[in-house]
Amino acid sequence: MKGDYQDLVDEISALLGAPATLENRDFRLIAFGAHDSDDDLAMDPVRTRSILTRQSTAAVRSWFEGFGIARATGPVRIPAAPDAGVFRGRICLPVRYRGIVQGYVWLLDQEPGKPGPEPAALDAAMEVAQRIGVLLAEEAKAGADLSREFLAVLTAGRGWQQDMAVAALRAALGPGGDGLHAAVCVAPWPGEAPASVPGAAAVCVVPRRGGGEPGGPAGPGAGSGPGPGSEPAGEPALAVLLRLRSTDALAPALAAVTRLLPRAAQTTGTGGGNAGSSGGKTGAGGGSAGSGGGAGSTSATAATAHRVTAGVADPVRGLADLPAAWEQAVASARAAAAQPRFGPVAQWSAIGPYRLLTALTADPVDDPAARTLLTPAHRELARTAEVFLDCAGQAGRAAAALGIHRQTLYYRLGRVEQLTGLDLDEGEDRLLLHMALKASRLA
Repeated sequence: MKGDYQDLVDEISALLGAPATLENRDFRLIAFGAHDSDDDLAMDPVRTRSILTRQSTAAVRSWFEGFGIARATGPVRIPAAPDAGVFRGRICLPVRYRGIVQGYVWLLDQEPGKPGPEPAALDAAMEVAQRIGVLLAEEAKAGADLSREFLAVLTAGRGWQQDMAVAALRAALGPGGDGLHAAVCVAPWPGEAPASVPGAAAVCVVPRRGGGEPGGPAGPGAGSGPGPGSEPAGEPALAVLLRLRSTDALAPALAAVTRLLPRAAQTTGTGGGNAGSSGGKTGAGGGSAGSGGGAGSTSATAATAHRVTAGVADPVRGLADLPAAWEQAVASARAAAAQPRFGPVAQWSAIGPYRLLTALTADPVDDPAARTLLTPAHRELARTAEVFLDCAGQAGRAAAALGIHRQTLYYRLGRVEQLTGLDLDEGEDRLLLHMALKASRLA
């Protein structure tokens, strides 16, 4: 669908001899034409920000809407306003479908005194804008109409119920169901699903069940037991099925997810972190040491438990692997909430050991060896142990990451061994303690 929009925007650019940009009704960038002009005024602050951040500010939106573009049925000329960051006048082509505005095509107007586009060219461009309106309306309608089928796939028990749900969603999507998709989980998500998400094939809100997992049996660690109604409901999550053009082109998916985070954070009153971040590789020393709180820290748990985070699964072709992809997305969102270094948007491929830890159980870990260490009274010892193990047992690196002397580190590790009964010179004891410390972040 993204390619269709780009082709239509390029067609308008050719008709009017000027680079065009397409935004949806919320002023979020969908596509833009190539810009090869040497005119500095052509790339004013408003246009530059729209392209670089793929959205406009609320103030810019209000300023442009003040010219009646939401009600217009034909081209609207907007004069330059240097004080508002608009150095060159604009021509706005409203994109409508059945009388409802779906978005806007923007072009730079000619300088004063120079002839602008011919009326016939503008009429032809408006016809193309109408075709864009049909696509935008169909995309929004498809995503909304498929919420029931999408939700059924994510909440059905394993086995024939899930197979039937996948078959129903595939039939509803038509030929698009065999394409490349990425599953996304945004949690917690307040209220209803958004009316439209750029590039989404389907969107739905998934009830959050016991253990903190959205979707009941479809969540990580679920078995083939009773249906989703058997567990108490909790905070919901937003599920998005994004269309992809190729397996190595996740940037549009990450951009779409990032734009959802402020919306959720504003409604819930929580922090969305640095919305421009995504999961990536980090050295061992950059793990718990830089997170501002270690395992067993109640303040760290409180700070991360209600962050709005998102998880992006590995791309899948077709829908047969969609339930497994949803598990990946949920696990990635949980990992982002547990470990701030992943950023607010975590990819399944980047969460490392949390791929296993999130699959073990959704319930809090209560291993007898680590039980005492994970109490608030021993918060600093737990953090010390986690950083030491993150640094692969290298005392020099761990001491530097913690900002303490080596002898202080050795003393603390001795206390950890006393509290846990574990021998940190033994590989299996180290593994047990490391898993318990990391899993405690997911509780």
